Amino acid sequence: MLTRKKMTKLVQLLIASVLLITPLFSQAEITVTDSQGNKQLAQYAQRIVVLNWDLAEQILELDVVPVGMPDIAGYREWVSKPEVPAEVQDIGTRVEPNYEKIASLKPDVIIIASPQADLQSKLERIAPVLFYQTFSASHDNAQAALDNFRYLAGVVNKQEFAERKIAAMTDKLDDLKQRLLLAYDGQLPKVATMRFASTTSVYLYGSNSMPQYALKQLGIEPALDLPVTQWGAVQKRISDLHTIADGTVLYFEPFNKKQALSRSRLWQSMPFVRGNRVNSVASSWSYGGAMSIQYTAEVLTESLLALAPKQNNTASN
Repeated sequence: MLTRKKMTKLVQLLIASVLLITPLFSQAEITVTDSQGNKQLAQYAQRIVVLNWDLAEQILELDVVPVGMPDIAGYREWVSKPEVPAEVQDIGTRVEPNYEKIASLKPDVIIIASPQADLQSKLERIAPVLFYQTFSASHDNAQAALDNFRYLAGVVNKQEFAERKIAAMTDKLDDLKQRLLLAYDGQLPKVATMRFASTTSVYLYGSNSMPQYALKQLGIEPALDLPVTQWGAVQKRISDLHTIADGTVLYFEPFNKKQALSRSRLWQSMPFVRGNRVNSVASSWSYGGAMSIQYTAEVLTESLLALAPKQNNTASN
């Protein structure tokens, strides 16, 4: 039978045990993955500063609002989707961030990509840094975007959410593919995608680009074979496009020199122009994260549907 003295001693021992164990729980860490391997964080990230647009896009798509990101005005002009909430602080440019501003935001993690690789050691004086390789000629850029989306989901404890979004995107891409197959009677055209650099040169998207990956998911083959590059784009003169004999050409907006281009005899001589197999594509960010694949596929589909035989036949009846 426990005496009062023994009971008091037992309670004291229990309290002492709890006090000894509590620091162990408070020091518990989580393991996350970036392009440099596994790293430990004190907890799931809540106050995030992200220094590259594609990674900022990934974080926003995970339904997490970063406390800071670079050149928000530029992001809103070029990326636009997803939108940046008003409370996000601008921390300077992607390659020359404001370190004092970053420190004042008290981040528990800073997320960077290749353009900020040289800044990593300095940023680590402020908070733990996670580095993600995004665009590189040594890997598949689209697959890297998907991988990084999953890795970042682990940083913010949104793994199941990320998988649901990827699954929903897969379903959406299949739906878009079926719409195109119906509109083209099962005979999808080969397609080249590009952006105009001027009225005499273009940036063609090749096998390591988001546009071509999106087209592949839609069941569409490239109209041109292009080398693998870091950003998936190759600059060519417009005169080089004459080799696209039977394919379709889609160019991304914005392009504000359409009138000058329409007066170009060289442009008018292109087989795809003479065959009415060229169309513009609504503005879409070609250097983004995982969900940019879907956004790119959506605008490419709408452009192709406008050229589709069934669409044209319906319009003429």
